[in-house]
Amino acid sequence: MKPTRALTDALLRIGPSILPFADAATVELPLGRLLRLALFQATVGMAAVLLIGTLNRVMIVELEVPAWIVAVMLSLPLVFAPLRALVGFRSDTHRSVLGWRRVPYIWFGTLLQFGGLAIMPFALLILSGDTTGPHWVGHVAAALAFLLVGAGLHTTQTVGLALATDLAPAHARPKVVALLCAALLAGMVVSALVFGLLLADFSPLRLIKVIQGAAVVTIVLNGIALWKQEARDPNRTDKSAPRASFAESWRGYAGDGTARRRLVAIGLGTAGFSMQDILLEPYGGQILRLSVGQTTALTAMLAAGGGIGLMIAARWLNRGGDAFRVAAAGSVIGIAAFSAVIFAAPLDSAQLFAAGVTLIGLGGGLFAHGTLTASMAKAGPEDTGLALGAWGAVQATAAGLAIAASGILRDLGAAVAQSGVLGEGMNEPAIGYLIVYHIEIAFLFATLIAIGPLVRAETGASTRTARPDEGRARLLTPKTLVNHPS
Repeated sequence: MKPTRALTDALLRIGPSILPFADAATVELPLGRLLRLALFQATVGMAAVLLIGTLNRVMIVELEVPAWIVAVMLSLPLVFAPLRALVGFRSDTHRSVLGWRRVPYIWFGTLLQFGGLAIMPFALLILSGDTTGPHWVGHVAAALAFLLVGAGLHTTQTVGLALATDLAPAHARPKVVALLCAALLAGMVVSALVFGLLLADFSPLRLIKVIQGAAVVTIVLNGIALWKQEARDPNRTDKSAPRASFAESWRGYAGDGTARRRLVAIGLGTAGFSMQDILLEPYGGQILRLSVGQTTALTAMLAAGGGIGLMIAARWLNRGGDAFRVAAAGSVIGIAAFSAVIFAAPLDSAQLFAAGVTLIGLGGGLFAHGTLTASMAKAGPEDTGLALGAWGAVQATAAGLAIAASGILRDLGAAVAQSGVLGEGMNEPAIGYLIVYHIEIAFLFATLIAIGPLVRAETGASTRTARPDEGRARLLTPKTLVNHPS
């Protein structure tokens, strides 16, 4: 018995250092409860893959829906993105007869996702022309389905992140952010594989089963995620209690000297990392002559790089690192990554291209983790939803606009190059792609410029907090700052 007990104790001691994110658990938020909470991120990832990946291909190839209609439908969820700040604010100030403020919004967001996914396959079949009725019915039904899914997705993620911030103690939030982001990646990768297998032998009936199955999985997993997470607070049942308006709360939040700059940095960096989303695989196939299997593997490389970035960021921040420095490091890595992708074309190097793609994931993971952690750290107990909603609104809007602009810029750049205006040496198929990648590098340089004052402000604030007696000259060490938090 003694050797077995000794072995068990040894495994318990080394477990957190080996298992990814195992040390994110705390007394207030045990690992089992935290993993359950992370399920809402998995369903968000599943919905994102279904919209951007699976249905994008199915509508154009199998259902023969015109590409411009597909583009419009896929952009509709973006309409709701700017409202994430309002949704977060409403969850901060919600008065419920049950004493909850986060749970009702997550649950109704889940119902919106479920409703959109439930009607979506039938709407798509009508949209494809497989009907004897008027075609406008298909357009309206499909638009409604995509809007419902988009509204539910943004609501669930915004308020879910706010709930995680409420539950996690301040010192554990970097690890909790890493685990939640990892759950999002895992949901995207697993659902992409499952959807690909289930729809390999496509039929309209199978499409209905897969999408409605995703609706059922969404409501089941989100229900499990919410179970016994938020405590009921009797103080939140009084609907007559005064509360600030959204305009007043936004002025207070945006009035912070660094808030606007932080949001600008988030938007620039997100755009810098997002423009390549729909271009990497075509670039690899058209310019580097990679096979379909090889270009599909790029998604795995991107996800692997992102996961490594999340783990590095969590460890860095856990050791007292500054969230803005983490985001800046991600931007620097992104600049190097896009440089590698650019040079892969003239060097005809698939290996350099693969390394660049992995580094894009690594830099993006660091940047996303750093900016989300910074937003959490700047949020007070009564405006967490507003702060995270502002982060989500800027991030989602910048990503959507960047992805849309990348396709337009790629086509315009290619047309200009082929016209001969740029000279004979620039008349190459890769020019349209390379223009976009150079713009992304410019965005990331602009991100570094925006982040610089934020790092200085954070460093100055930490120094002032650690030195309450300005007349006492004492060398500040990292250990001192950790032992004297603000």
